Amino acid sequence: MEARVKSVANPDVITGITHLQKAIHAGGVDPRVLELVHLRASQINGCSPCVFAGVASAKKHGETDERLHNVVTWRETPFFTEAERAALALTEAATRIQDGAPGVTDEIWEAAAAHFDEKQMSAITLNIAITNFFNRINHTTREQAGKAW
Repeated sequence: MEARVKSVANPDVITGITHLQKAIHAGGVDPRVLELVHLRASQINGCSPCVFAGVASAKKHGETDERLHNVVTWRETPFFTEAERAALALTEAATRIQDGAPGVTDEIWEAAAAHFDEKQMSAITLNIAITNFFNRINHTTREQAGKAW
């Protein structure tokens, strides 16, 4: 499979994405939690470039191979805190909204809100959304794994 787009996106798009990323990182969420959220959404969506880049970025923030290899099975492992588990559950519910899936239930939202304040919840929600945005663009353009942005 070959990528469909070979040039850099419109500079205005890059500027908008940069502002969104700044807002996410200004939300006060541990960068490792944001990396786990990005990785899990990308795994669900089967976005190989985002999984590849997400693992590289998470390692730069101090994530271990043990935890990164187990994000996909976070419910069955002892490697994640309750706050991380709540963020991962929120990520899955917000990402899996197809075909009548219930999405983010009150129970899932309240579990995450028990660990994160309103500003942090906003940052996590935006991080989930922008990850899903990138995942869909990468599927559409057939972007290949191997780059870390």
